[in-house]
Amino acid sequence: MTLRDASHRIVVIAIAAGLLLAGLYGLLTFYWRAQQPQLEQIQRNGRLLVATRQGPTTYYPGADGPEGFEYALLEHFSRDLGVELELVFPSDLEALLDATERGSVHLAAAGLGITPAREAKLRYSRPYDHVTEKLIYRRGTWRPRTLDEIGPDELHVIAGSAHETTLREQRANGFPMLQWQRRSDTGTGALLSALDEGLIRYMVADSNELRLSRRVYRHAATAFDLGDPRPLAWATRRTEDTSLVDAVNDFFQRIERNGWLEHLHARYYGHAERLNFVDTRAFWRSVRDRLPAIQVHFERAAELTGLDWRLLAAVGYQESHWRADAVSPTGVRGIMMLTRSTAQQMGVADRNDPEQSIVAGARYLRVVEKKIPERIRAPDRLWLTLAGYNVGFGHLEDARILTERDGADPDLWREVKQRLPLLARRRFHQTVRRGYARGQEPVDYVDNIRNYYDMLVWFTTVGDDAARQRVLADADTGQPAR
Repeated sequence: MTLRDASHRIVVIAIAAGLLLAGLYGLLTFYWRAQQPQLEQIQRNGRLLVATRQGPTTYYPGADGPEGFEYALLEHFSRDLGVELELVFPSDLEALLDATERGSVHLAAAGLGITPAREAKLRYSRPYDHVTEKLIYRRGTWRPRTLDEIGPDELHVIAGSAHETTLREQRANGFPMLQWQRRSDTGTGALLSALDEGLIRYMVADSNELRLSRRVYRHAATAFDLGDPRPLAWATRRTEDTSLVDAVNDFFQRIERNGWLEHLHARYYGHAERLNFVDTRAFWRSVRDRLPAIQVHFERAAELTGLDWRLLAAVGYQESHWRADAVSPTGVRGIMMLTRSTAQQMGVADRNDPEQSIVAGARYLRVVEKKIPERIRAPDRLWLTLAGYNVGFGHLEDARILTERDGADPDLWREVKQRLPLLARRRFHQTVRRGYARGQEPVDYVDNIRNYYDMLVWFTTVGDDAARQRVLADADTGQPAR
């Protein structure tokens, strides 16, 4: 063998050895990483993959981006982990559960009820909420009193849902003839829409879903509850590695303890039941008959102030029901119901002119907002601004003082709204600077605006064309008999 051949063989052997070592290193690295706890893998990769569903309680496109109670929880949790949140939307609930069981996603967070069958396949976190399952019927039609009164094929239920589990339990415990239609082609919102339109007779929905949806699906009503409250939780694949679900449990425990979970409940659910059937009917009628002529003014005011035009429209509806000639016994007038002094401050020549009134009202909202301490962030900053716009900033400050005296946080709307009504009671208002005020009025005012705003967001970004047209057409119907 020549020296050249020997050198060549050495090089080949060295390369082969290097490749072998590289391969072994890669295998060892892969094995080592595979043995790492799931939480560490997620944080190393910088991504949390979550399966969820679109709906009013989970995720929906809001005015300034994604919204929803579940989404807000996920955003907070992913920030705590220091990772990006990535959402996937499986085609139906059964596909969502299957993806979680197979480990295609890290978490399932979709308003999932805990059931024994699911617990055999999935690992649940501690509950973050409790809901009551309700049998829903169309208001104005026959209201069943028990499950015995429901005929074959009249009840529609989402396939694979916790509602199915409940119905199976009911069938085994006293209602052997109970039947239902399994629906894997739809979600709760679509079922509520079909029931509201009279296309189906009965369905099952969770109390939180019904609470938010009744503002749009006005005919949906509760026949009776199907049992005790059921816990909702997040779910992961059932393995020996509990690092992720442990982190979720710590997160839920922490936000329960520091009050953030309660704050989130107040933000998404605290105002939802203020409006009744007649209120929502009147609102949708005004959306159809009055809003189109003045929407351009709200949009222009939004451009000038940076406020969402739908929020300004919600304020205008609460103030005047979008009537340019509206006037109160105290002399405030116009769409934004401006006082004479506010109109002069904002340079308004004619308070009955829709454009002048709307633009001035929007600008004055910003004036009030500037008085709110800068440390207060959204959405509390907005709700406090609206309260100050209604009752006066001085009375709002008095309510914040009462809140602080109680040891509560005066920067949180959910705390201040509990103390505002105290300004009508002598033993409280005589201890603050500005004295008596009808403090319940700003509470009602803010809650109503939040509802109108939610409804306008649904109308402009969430609902499909058919649903929007049906809601507007339905605005002429009277309240059905109970």
